[in-house]
Amino acid sequence: MAKQRASGKKSGPTRNASAASFVYVGCFTTPSRLGKGDGISAYRINPITGAWRQIQQVGGLVNPSWLLANHDGNVLYVLHADEDYASSYRIDRATGRLTPLNRAATGGRNGVSAKLDPTGKFLIVANYASGSVGVLPVATDGSLGDAVQVFDLPGGARARHRVGHQGISHPHDIVLDPTGRFVVVPDKGLDRVSVFKFDARLGRLSPAGKGYVDARSGAGPRHMAFHPNNPVAWILNELDSTLTTCRWDGAKNILAPVEVTSTLPGDFTGDNQTAEIEFVAASNTLYISNRGHDSIALFRVNRTTGVPKAIGWQPTGGEDPRLFVLDPAGRFLYVANLSSGTIKRFELDAKTGALTTTRQIIKTPSPCAIAFVAGP
Repeated sequence: MAKQRASGKKSGPTRNASAASFVYVGCFTTPSRLGKGDGISAYRINPITGAWRQIQQVGGLVNPSWLLANHDGNVLYVLHADEDYASSYRIDRATGRLTPLNRAATGGRNGVSAKLDPTGKFLIVANYASGSVGVLPVATDGSLGDAVQVFDLPGGARARHRVGHQGISHPHDIVLDPTGRFVVVPDKGLDRVSVFKFDARLGRLSPAGKGYVDARSGAGPRHMAFHPNNPVAWILNELDSTLTTCRWDGAKNILAPVEVTSTLPGDFTGDNQTAEIEFVAASNTLYISNRGHDSIALFRVNRTTGVPKAIGWQPTGGEDPRLFVLDPAGRFLYVANLSSGTIKRFELDAKTGALTTTRQIIKTPSPCAIAFVAGP
């Protein structure tokens, strides 16, 4: 979902600026999250300029902080920070407007990440506050059923851990390997990444191989990305601002750490936590968001080892870049600067992976989730 580049080039109107027709933005809404938003904002995208025009506001929601559209682009799934349910919305393919379908229990509290399995019949949810992973069935109309499996993540506090962030399990991401047969779960609380097999017929998770790989104490694994073609994966560690390159053995179901890399320039001495990670194979570029340094870090990946080398840091134009995403065409990278209440657009160079700042800034309170839907 992300890319970056530092350049003075100005971007003008271009044809086919975006392959998406609609985009949805979720936000924090509650005082405990310092939220200033109100639900989900829906926008129509100008196909020539890429400009966003708001078409709907779905208000009165509690912290719609994770958004995911299904493959057909006709259903939007929503997780609600600090709550114990997920919700679903029908997307009108002609107008982009949302209509509520239902809500269902995730089997835990504070869902922070979710993915659909390759069949589209199950939604797999990381319950951060409860230390569990829930599997929710998806009906033929796209609505959700209550969790049919809740897998509690085992383990206790490491000898050295960060008070306030760790001590119990806090799964923070749901990632499927390129085959779709394995579910990988970075656990910020246990400094561990769990690996599961997923039975798409039954909707069941079971530990794969050893079942996990440990990170360094206090690292705080948050998010993760796989190389789509090579046996390589990267674990983004939130609390110590590092990136762990791993070899992925899909036959033995094993993640094997290779090297740890800082996400920050060597002269930065301030506080920082990482947030988002995305790999773009076309330019062989890995992108990381730094909160504190307030940048997108760009890395060129070694094609043999998978180990990344820093090639630059792009300022995000705001504070606390909790999320960044790529539009479906891969033309633009959008950064949600949570504390600044802005979404900043950068133009992406498909060959080099570089980012060019643009003039487009969407002002919206406490943005923390973005989902694109391609045109019909």
